[in-house]
Amino acid sequence: MSPHTTRLVRLPRLKVAAVGVTTALALTACGGQAGPDSGKASGDDTPQGVVSKAAAKKIADHYEEVNNKANAAQDEKLLGTVEAGQVYAMDKATYTLFGTWPKKEQKAYTKPFSYRDREYVIPRKGTATWFAVRAKSSENSENSVLLVFDKVGGTYKMVLSLWADGEEPPKPALDRHGLAEAVDPGTKVGKLAPSDIGAAYADFLETGGKKKGKALTSTEPVENAGKTYQRSSTEGAAGGKATERFFAKTPADPSVYALRTADGGVLALFPAAHKQESLLKESYRSIADLVPNDEQSALGATRGALITDVFEGQGLAELTPKSARITAVDFQHVDAR
Repeated sequence: MSPHTTRLVRLPRLKVAAVGVTTALALTACGGQAGPDSGKASGDDTPQGVVSKAAAKKIADHYEEVNNKANAAQDEKLLGTVEAGQVYAMDKATYTLFGTWPKKEQKAYTKPFSYRDREYVIPRKGTATWFAVRAKSSENSENSVLLVFDKVGGTYKMVLSLWADGEEPPKPALDRHGLAEAVDPGTKVGKLAPSDIGAAYADFLETGGKKKGKALTSTEPVENAGKTYQRSSTEGAAGGKATERFFAKTPADPSVYALRTADGGVLALFPAAHKQESLLKESYRSIADLVPNDEQSALGATRGALITDVFEGQGLAELTPKSARITAVDFQHVDAR
């Protein structure tokens, strides 16, 4: 590194889970497991799910098979046949960054895996277009993953994927037919609606939680975002030679998914996104440049006075009339200029 070059300190990919990832979900409540394989019980008036359990299993099996093939080849076109939304935006960037990883991590990523111990959370037909699957990976015997599949272009694709690192979030409410209750994302639960959570989280990066973030309960992901804001405000980037600021951004896919929980609250799975701008202070611009690291270079950044990084992410929150708790967030670096 020459004396006239500074290095940008990049915000690492955030991945935090508490009561809830990146996420878990116990899928029994108020009457047991999600519906039978047929998706309906006897009787013509029995409500049906968005899909039957058998159909949900077939969709998840197909995703698993295609995802393994796409990961092995870093084939984003193939991946796009089974993924959409935030997950696809994040995983496409992962393929771009694959070459910057250590060989050990590359090998682990391309190793085939399967979802086991699956449980299906299926809303009633006519109330939603999506369903969820809670499972464990063959590569991880402890943590659970929550997958959301939504109909995109006439095909069910996986749009959110959150892993749990801590205790399980609340169980969903299931009716006597084993069907889950989808909640309109715009419905307020206390001070916030599920659709407000992503912006409230971004406010902690942008202002330290002085605006929309005030409505959030203090949790580990929220506290970490506040600490990131404080660090960037006081230390900046490149050893103090550059300022560092965060700005909220509209997610690649703004879709929010929410379920009623057995305890009367709402479990929200939400998208989130932000930009990080590192700007060389004026006094250094004639003698130095910000130099992108390997990851930023792979995403398109070049040396100069300003580097802008973009992060797409997803999160999990528990809403009650008294609190709005973000329990997990997961972000991927998707662009740099």
